Amino acid sequence: MRVLIISDTHSNHKYLRRVFESERPRDLVIHLGDSEGCEDYIKEDAKCPVEIVSGNCDFFSSLEQEKVLKIGKYNVFITHGHYYNVNVGLDSIVREAKGQGCDIVMFGHTHRPLLDYSRDIIVVNPGSLSYPRQEGRKPSYVVMEIDEKGEPHFKIQFL
Repeated sequence: MRVLIISDTHSNHKYLRRVFESERPRDLVIHLGDSEGCEDYIKEDAKCPVEIVSGNCDFFSSLEQEKVLKIGKYNVFITHGHYYNVNVGLDSIVREAKGQGCDIVMFGHTHRPLLDYSRDIIVVNPGSLSYPRQEGRKPSYVVMEIDEKGEPHFKIQFL
């Protein structure tokens, strides 16, 4: 299984289109918020199932704030992250994900990519395709692949 994880596109699709063209095949797209009203466009252009949550810039959105997904044998907590103060640390979001019985937590909001395996849970942030904030400011996303043994592998990709 191959999952494309994106966040913080902020209705700017310049790089999203490039990623959709280059990252094939894919079985699922996860958008971690701040699509800014472009959910239908993303769902149509993805050409596969899409899971999407609302972010702090998704005003008047009917999207859910968080979800628990089953990906392979893993429970995955997805949320934008702003309700868990991810700009100042990961403790709150990790505690919530563990409390919901999850093995992996995915969030956006910071516009900085992150893969953290140092806890009892895998922490994933794809960064931002539109407004990256990490050093070098390259648009980023994450590809998750489940291997033949059912184990997840994550890779941060930069444009």
